[in-house]
Amino acid sequence: MSFRDGLKTIVLATELDGQQEGALEYARKLARAYAARMVLAYSVDPLDFAAVDAAPGQVLDGLSQKARAALDNMARELLREGIHSHAEVRQATVAQMLADVAQQYDAGLIVIGTKGKDGAGPLVVGAIAEQLVRIAPCPVLAVAADWNAGAHRPQPGGPVLLAMERNDAAPAAVATAYSLAETFKRPLLILHVRTAAEASAFLNPCKTRLEEFGLRPTGQVPLRCIVKDGDTVHSIMSVIETHHPAILVVGVKRTSGAPGPHGTAFALLARSRVPVLCVPPEARHVSLTHESETLAQA
Repeated sequence: MSFRDGLKTIVLATELDGQQEGALEYARKLARAYAARMVLAYSVDPLDFAAVDAAPGQVLDGLSQKARAALDNMARELLREGIHSHAEVRQATVAQMLADVAQQYDAGLIVIGTKGKDGAGPLVVGAIAEQLVRIAPCPVLAVAADWNAGAHRPQPGGPVLLAMERNDAAPAAVATAYSLAETFKRPLLILHVRTAAEASAFLNPCKTRLEEFGLRPTGQVPLRCIVKDGDTVHSIMSVIETHHPAILVVGVKRTSGAPGPHGTAFALLARSRVPVLCVPPEARHVSLTHESETLAQA
């Protein structure tokens, strides 16, 4: 199944305080490019009101009505752009709610906003996004609220950056990144962080890795491969600073192999101002067929 065939529904995690504006912008561009509908999902988390002395049911019902009214207004605005959508307001933890909604509607993508670089926001939201990445039935795109500000803002026409990882999600990540680059007429920048053994042997893994996934420089998409040594997250952030990509695509395992509660996905979700698209192994593989839609400037 091609990415165009699979991406018929996008689930957008919404907030009532405007924190999802960056996520909404990316979700709208993808919905227009792939003719997808959107499900505007809002979670009223009962755990947030565990200490409320008043009847929690009344509190939650009031919030649900407020959320639905706000989401209905958003849906009307999207419809004026030709994007069909509807609202889902549920009482559940954020990550589980989004995973459930994506499963129910056979979504091809979940888009979630993060709070940006300052304060404790990235740590909290990064943890939620990482939890969602581990359980979601489809790729998850995390967009920081300040994605379009500061030194790391994407350049108009910026490339799609693929961080090549050696895990079972690599084939889906490669195919997804290629489809995005082809659809949006962007170069595909592939980063390979060498292992210590590769570095000591002076190996250049680019050629063999590209051939392994059927990627050729003479294809529809301009390809460039960059090899770096050292820490994976540091290497990715360095390439972002230099090349200003429009999006970062990474293949993410269902369980982290890193020591401690968090892995590479959390570090990227918490630190990157560039939107991060996390692709799990079970995601629909994208066929390398021509995608002709064009992208509005990022």
